[in-house]
Amino acid sequence: MPELPELDALVEFLRPRLIGDFVTRVDIAELSLLKTVDPSIDALAGLEITEVDRRGKALILGFDGLALVCRFARMGWLNWHDTAPNSPIKMGKGPLGMRVSLASGAAFDLIEPGSKKNAAVSLVRDLSEVPAIASLGPDVLSTTVDELSAALAESTSRIKTVLEDQRIIAGLGNAYTDEILHTAKLSPFATAKTVDTRNLHTALHEVLDTARSSLIGLPPWKIKTAKKRGFSVHGRTGETCPVCGETIAEVSFADKSLQYCPGCQTGGKKLSDRRMDRLLK
Repeated sequence: MPELPELDALVEFLRPRLIGDFVTRVDIAELSLLKTVDPSIDALAGLEITEVDRRGKALILGFDGLALVCRFARMGWLNWHDTAPNSPIKMGKGPLGMRVSLASGAAFDLIEPGSKKNAAVSLVRDLSEVPAIASLGPDVLSTTVDELSAALAESTSRIKTVLEDQRIIAGLGNAYTDEILHTAKLSPFATAKTVDTRNLHTALHEVLDTARSSLIGLPPWKIKTAKKRGFSVHGRTGETCPVCGETIAEVSFADKSLQYCPGCQTGGKKLSDRRMDRLLK
């Protein structure tokens, strides 16, 4: 799922191209994408785009009195077209979920490859109408050490779980939490309330500031590839840790996996991977 660094890079790309332009039409290719009915998505036709922003892991497009909230889910992303394609849009075929055509002749698509369709678009008069936005905690980059300490103080959950909870801290997902915990030399299974929050706060900014700097300025079609190149542990199971030389390990879950370095993060110990443990019995 796109996280804070990719979304910030996408916002920086879109702002000069969208603000001041007008929507000419919106075509929905995947009905499950649209989560609201009033106002109708057709209400965007003729409206000027006045704002492009990010809230947590959502892209927000602002209009006069309306906001389009785009949540990409795990596989979703945005394709940009300098010139809108002429090909007809086929409902329920392929990755295309929605196309927004602009008065300038450009267009952008929201896409979600794969058979699972979890991306979501909401057109609302107020952002509080979208539960996932209304329940967001403070943005991770605006969170102070004291606020982070308060958020973790009473939690007996694993630190990785807490960092991914958008109600506590907004903007992080599976990939960058792996990277942050590696930089902070923390086990992903560490109990949140036991964590040195000053060390974690420093790692948050180090990882996210570096990632943002490497991605901002890139077009959407290059952001995801550049993101992966910057990882030290995430998605690198079996490779060598660039810090200590230990082999990067993995814990698998039903729908995702996490990666970590035993040498840097767990004192050389392998974390229990129940799915793999069952396979080896």
